[in-house]
Amino acid sequence: MMQGFEWHVPADQRHWQRLRKAIPDLKDIGVDNIWIPPGCKGMNPSGIGYDIYDLYDLGEFDQKGTRATRWGPKEDLQSLVQAAQDMNIEIYWDTVLNQKAGADLTEKFTVVKMDPEDRNTEISRPMTIDGWVGFDFLGRGEKYSSMKYHWQHFTGVDWDDASQQHAIYKTLGYNKNWARDVSDEHGNYDYLMFADLDHSHPEVRADILKWGSGLATNYQSVECESMQQSIILPLAEYWRGEVGLLLGYLKLMDYGVSLFDVPLLGRFAAISKIAGGDLRKIFKGTLVEQMPSHAVTFVGNHDTQPGQSLETIIVPFFKPLAYSLILLRSQGQPCIFYGDLYGINGGPEPQPGPSCSGTLPILTRARKLYAHGEQRDYFNRRNCIGFVRYGNYKHPFGLACILSNGGASYKRMFVGHRHAGELWTDILGWRNETVLINHCGYGVFPVAAMSVSVWVNSQAEGRNGINRPFNDDIYSL
Repeated sequence: MMQGFEWHVPADQRHWQRLRKAIPDLKDIGVDNIWIPPGCKGMNPSGIGYDIYDLYDLGEFDQKGTRATRWGPKEDLQSLVQAAQDMNIEIYWDTVLNQKAGADLTEKFTVVKMDPEDRNTEISRPMTIDGWVGFDFLGRGEKYSSMKYHWQHFTGVDWDDASQQHAIYKTLGYNKNWARDVSDEHGNYDYLMFADLDHSHPEVRADILKWGSGLATNYQSVECESMQQSIILPLAEYWRGEVGLLLGYLKLMDYGVSLFDVPLLGRFAAISKIAGGDLRKIFKGTLVEQMPSHAVTFVGNHDTQPGQSLETIIVPFFKPLAYSLILLRSQGQPCIFYGDLYGINGGPEPQPGPSCSGTLPILTRARKLYAHGEQRDYFNRRNCIGFVRYGNYKHPFGLACILSNGGASYKRMFVGHRHAGELWTDILGWRNETVLINHCGYGVFPVAAMSVSVWVNSQAEGRNGINRPFNDDIYSL
């Protein structure tokens, strides 16, 4: 899977076009799924989608100062989904159901102010505020849904327009409590931002279920058939670094979803910053170690890039190592990041071109062509580890991967008797020599300092064009 956006993608309403242009190249390197940004209308034309105003407006109605969303008009979205379907690429829709933003009017209702550090503790008596909770959707009218939102549909807000004061206000009324099945961060993390939807309210639940059913099966009759067939929603995010909490969440969800492996990202970041960090423990305490079938492995995303709320910096030399560990191994469901493939367009540390020294397309192709069959690990040295994939009937070549976070090194690994006499080369080009596989099926594979090498049969490399160019100029439309 590829996350198809980063936080600073231009707000030029052409991003659906960019992704459509990229689809042939993405398919070529082995991308089978694209996670697209929230495509619903935000509270302003530059809204990234998490500032969600109207679920039903996918760039169709003149609302909040624009017809198109930040990403483009609905017609471009449909063209993107159709092009993806034609290439057998699935679309993952980023669904924002926690909050609403950009209300059309304020309403007076009763609240109590909560301690921002412990949302279970009231710090005021009941009071009346003027909150932005009235949603009329005048630009859309009643097309697709007649539901309008008012104060009773929310559990809390963070702004009183009467006093011009920012705080966390919990709505008072019948059955108005924070949800219990949420993170205990800040005591209770039901409230996140904007106007927090009350999912226990029957009208809210009915409207959300109607929207989800329509998007997945019959959002807009025949003209959106491609969207009906392509959009799937099996991934979830629970941003905690303790694997036990993630396992508990999966159990609560009856193992019906996969989770982003936040502990693994933390391990990548920590070990990348420690001189001589122990690579043998790279998967210790991670979801991919304990429940690989439900782990989405990743090296970065829009929230972890520089300057964002969950900034998690991996030292540049380590990124190719990290991507090798998620893309070439048998465990986990890897997700590559748009910002690493195409660059980051702004923020405190703009990255005008791809990271990983341009190796990410090669690694994704290597997953597609060679990362098949049984796996054997050589995690026997602190600063140099390796593993072998033996291939299968359809993909017989296999690979040998070796990583170092210290000095130049080598590792003797068994790749199989049937490869005896073959010459293997490093598809990343960071080692120029060839490795002869001996009569017992072993090779001695070198790696440069602070680097990774991926070794395959040299004839397989030439036949499959592993190093053919990848078009990363996504902004020239």
